[in-house]
This record gives sequence, C-alpha cells and structure tokens, in this order.
Amino acid sequence: MENLKGSISIITNSAVLIYILKGVLFTLIISVTAVLLGLVIGSLLALLRNYCNRGPARVFKWLSTAYIEVFRNTPLLLWLFICLVFCPCPAFLEKKMFGLSSAEVKLLFKTVIALILFTSSVIAEIVRGGLNSVAQGQFEAGHSQGFNTIQIMWYIVLPQAYRNIVPTLLSQVITTVKDSSYLANVATIELMSRVKKLLSSAHRYNGLNTVNVSDVFVLFGFACLIYFVINFSLSCIVRSMQEKKKRALPVKAE
Repeated sequence: MENLKGSISIITNSAVLIYILKGVLFTLIISVTAVLLGLVIGSLLALLRNYCNRGPARVFKWLSTAYIEVFRNTPLLLWLFICLVFCPCPAFLEKKMFGLSSAEVKLLFKTVIALILFTSSVIAEIVRGGLNSVAQGQFEAGHSQGFNTIQIMWYIVLPQAYRNIVPTLLSQVITTVKDSSYLANVATIELMSRVKKLLSSAHRYNGLNTVNVSDVFVLFGFACLIYFVINFSLSCIVRSMQEKKKRALPVKAE
C-alpha cells in the first residue's frame, strides 16, 4: 500500500502533471500535423492513382501506387528509424525551439516526417474511396456546364468526396494519435516518451528512492487514461456523424 501511495504521489505532483500535459499537447500537435499534411499528400496520391490512366501520365499512377503500397504494407517503426538516419534536417531547425533542445527539435522533425509519409499512404486510400463514391454523372454534368477537368475536381468531385470520408478520416485521426506513441522509441517528446522518462526517474518523486512495479502501473495507466479520453471523444464524434448520415438517408417505401 505504501508503494502504491508513493506511485500515485508521482502524478499528483504539479510539476510532473505539467510535464505530462505538455507531452499531451505535443502528441496532439504531432497527430494533427501528420493528418493535415497527410491529407494534402494523400489527396494528390489518390488523384494520380485514380485518374492518370492514359498515355505518359500512367507513370504517375505507377509511382503513386508504389508509394501507397510500400508505406501501407511496412511498419511505421521501420520508417521512423529510416528517417532518423537518412532524413536531412533544415538548418533553421537546428536550434532551440518550443522549449526543446536543438537535438530534440531535430529528432521531432525527422520522426514527424516519417509519421506524415506513413499516414499519407493510408489517407490516400481513404480519399480514393471517397473519389470512387462520387457518381460518374457528376463529371458529365460538370462538362455540360463548361467546366474543365480541374474545375470539376476542385468544385464538384473533391467536396463530395471529402464529405463522404469525414467519419473514416476521423477514425484515421484516432489511429494516428495512437501511432504517435511509436515516436517514444526514438526519444522524442510526446506523451509516451515523457511517461517513459518519468518511469526511469520515478524514485525521485515517489519518496521511496526506488522504482517499483506500482510506478509502472500508475504511470502507464495514467497515459492509457489520457489516450482513452482523447480517442473515445473522437469515436463519439465519428458515431454521431454516422448516425446523422443514416438519418439523412431517404426511407425506402415498403
């Protein structure tokens, strides 16, 4: 019981709690950045894979297909280590920023690049599903109104495709939040990394001068609770949107 009280005192320490909450903030920033940039890259990949079917443009279809399949079918952790070794860091990032050391900033940049590359390949297939859900007649209607192909895609097809994939895209946001925990393997500063660092120095905060099993359960349990709250909230939004979509569908007469 004394060990458990000492472990609980770790997360009730205001300095520790602030340290963890900063990790939560970095987790959310990393995840949102990966999804937003992944959506931009993924949309481009989906368009190339779906519509570059003729002539020399087929090269772009093959390249986008190769990119998507390679990243989707290999582990994120692999690309984290590849980017850590081979990805160059811009010179303007090689300095202290956001309260982080220059080394931490460089690590953060490289690991976020890996997460963006991986996430974009998944989002590309989500967007492609949305594009395929738009009726072919929309293209014909656009051409009949004098729109060119780019205008049809921008004003007619993409808005419908994005609206159709919102629930699936939010589900991918949940996955990305969880996947961000992989960054802890290369010592970045998101939530899971900070929890691991706290565990290694738990003896300083639990008043027992030693790391106990209860420290593991309390710290990782607290991290689990935080991930659950974030992702369950997003899941509720997804369910709400799906229910609204079902209610909006016309009822078939029997």
